[in-house]
Amino acid sequence: METVLSGIRSTGNLHLGNYFGALKNFVKMQHTDRCFFFIADYHSLTTHPDPAILHGNVTNVLSEYLAAGLDPDVATIYVQSDVPEVTELSLLLSMHAFVGELERTASFKDKIRKQPENVNIGLLSYPVLMAADILQHRATRVPVGKDQEQHLELTRRFARRFNQIYGVEYFPECQPYVFSGEGLVKIPGLDGSGKMGKSEGNGIYLSDSDEAIRKKVMKAVTDSGPTAPDSPMPEVIANLFTLLRVVSTEDTVQHFTDKWNRCEIRYGDLKKQLAEDIVKVVAPIRARIRDIAADEDYLSRVVRQGAEKARESAGKTLADVREIMGIKPFGRR
Repeated sequence: METVLSGIRSTGNLHLGNYFGALKNFVKMQHTDRCFFFIADYHSLTTHPDPAILHGNVTNVLSEYLAAGLDPDVATIYVQSDVPEVTELSLLLSMHAFVGELERTASFKDKIRKQPENVNIGLLSYPVLMAADILQHRATRVPVGKDQEQHLELTRRFARRFNQIYGVEYFPECQPYVFSGEGLVKIPGLDGSGKMGKSEGNGIYLSDSDEAIRKKVMKAVTDSGPTAPDSPMPEVIANLFTLLRVVSTEDTVQHFTDKWNRCEIRYGDLKKQLAEDIVKVVAPIRARIRDIAADEDYLSRVVRQGAEKARESAGKTLADVREIMGIKPFGRR
């Protein structure tokens, strides 16, 4: 059994890319592995924090996690700031993290370009806190996107460095989680420019209304259409067909594929069908999100239960790390 950890920043709502890209796999995985799923509210503070919306964002993500099928009685679901052990472990790991290697990370360089007026220590030490998130549970697998692979490599480096400095084999070197079978589905955005994401503003969210979904899909980027039978699809059109394959029936996909191959495709018809099929997927999830978000007692129980389980795991690790590093109370030998 693997120990798997995944987190998402509390900066908004989950979109179809999150749902088809990972969440559906997490729902299966929670029954076969030791899983920790957390909402990274500390991480979200690195970029223009707004105290007026932070708790609401945490509630949104938590409700969406649960509505998508994560089970708090099976997996550990918690809020990052409810587990204070992570901050101490991050501090201890930072004693062996070097400024130069943190400054060279692609994400740090990107962030300081985007927010030159707010280059804070939290941005620089982001990979150390991420490493603490992972290492506090001694996770062996971590589902990450391309943009986080460098941080995961730093986590492995920090684990190796700790083990070497103190002459132990304590921290495992975590690996990216590779989903078996169908693999990880990359859900494209509606603007034709790669994956769906919050920062790109090209997503369909699990909390979107039916009308919002229809409007977004009808505005999706297309081209002038095929110029010859069986011609290859440009990326913007292939993206629409990728979305179609994850939400529509095989007959529907085949129908529009045939239309494309015969140069008879009408993008308006394709988009209308795609929008309605997305609505069918999102509507029941959205209803569950609303019900769960309205039940504050239930959400409180979930996060308390999750924090208790997460702290038990993290507390054991932190106690071991303190002892390995020589931090001991008086009266102990």
